[in-house]
Amino acid sequence: MTKIILNDKQFQDNVNKIAEKIFEDNKNIDDLAIVGIQNKGVFLAKRIISGIAKLANIKESQIPFGTLDITLYRDDLDNFGSQMHIIKDTEIPFDINHKNVVLIDDVLYTGRTVRAALDVLMDFGRPKSIRLAVLIDRGFRELPIEPNYLGIKYKSQKFIKVTCKESDEVDEVTVEL
Repeated sequence: MTKIILNDKQFQDNVNKIAEKIFEDNKNIDDLAIVGIQNKGVFLAKRIISGIAKLANIKESQIPFGTLDITLYRDDLDNFGSQMHIIKDTEIPFDINHKNVVLIDDVLYTGRTVRAALDVLMDFGRPKSIRLAVLIDRGFRELPIEPNYLGIKYKSQKFIKVTCKESDEVDEVTVEL
């Protein structure tokens, strides 16, 4: 049995809220770069870029965009045994040095995914700053990592599922009961 946390409209409203806050904090768009964590973070990042571009009255392509796969940087690979995750693309086609990078993910839980993403980013250079944007913060952190930009906080140790139109035909966030 599942409970809907965010329906389609609430989902998009929260994505827009994050885009607006990032834009407010980064008036100098030339210093901004957006990086999505595979998989759902990439979809969210593209939507956030679209929102920022509209607010800034620029083309989406003017905001540097990259994708990260953190699979090989995970600290829990032993837990997967022979069921290794499929490795996705990591593409950072711009110089991250001296950029204000906003890292985008769908759900923040223990903080371990973000820690791995920070390791990957640092292999590409030294940004001016790295900020974190997440759609859902479910609490129960194991590392001292907090989002700078947040859709909603929903404290739960139950599995939270994010579905996006790009991959699942519907925007929705649910929690198992």
